[in-house]
Amino acid sequence: KEKRELPWRTLALAESDINIRTYAVWVSEIMLQQTQVATVKEYYKRWLKKWPTVQDLAAATIEEVNQMWSGLGYYSRGRRLHEGAQKVVLELKGRMPRTVDDLLKQLPG
Repeated sequence: KEKRELPWRTLALAESDINIRTYAVWVSEIMLQQTQVATVKEYYKRWLKKWPTVQDLAAATIEEVNQMWSGLGYYSRGRRLHEGAQKVVLELKGRMPRTVDDLLKQLPG
C-alpha cells in the first residue's frame, strides 16, 4: 500500500541513531495532535532544523519554543515538548524512552 511521503517517516527510515529517531517521531506525534498534516510538515522541518536532537531542544528557552510554535496553536504542546526534552536530558541521561508505553509514562504530552 502506498504511503504519503512525510518528513518524519523519511527521517525514521534514514536515521541510524535510535535516540534521534525516537525524538523525531515524538515531535511529530505532538505536533499532529489537533493539527492537519499539511500544516505540520513545514513546522516540523523548521523545528528539527533548529533543534535536531533532544539535547538541543532542552537547551532552548521557552520563549524560543513559543516563537517556533507560533501559528500551530495549542501552545501547551510546545511547552510539553520542551519540558519533556529537559526531563530526558536531566533525569533520563539523554536517552529517549524506547517504547510507546515508556514514552507515555515518562514524558508529558
